Amino acid sequence: MKIRYNENEEIVKTIKEGLERRGGYCPCVLEKSEDTKCMCKQFRQQIQDPDFEGYCHCMLYYKEK
Repeated sequence: MKIRYNENEEIVKTIKEGLERRGGYCPCVLEKSEDTKCMCKQFRQQIQDPDFEGYCHCMLYYKEK
């Protein structure tokens, strides 16, 4: 398993700017909680799934099998 950034540098830049503005909370979600702090709970759970391969919902990270 490998976690990497999206290969699209513009997406990475945009999401990182949003994270900085929101204090590390996902810029794609309005709620600020421990569940939405990057890496969000949803993606951490997807990482644990051995069958999951794909992007986190904001497209910053990609999990490879």
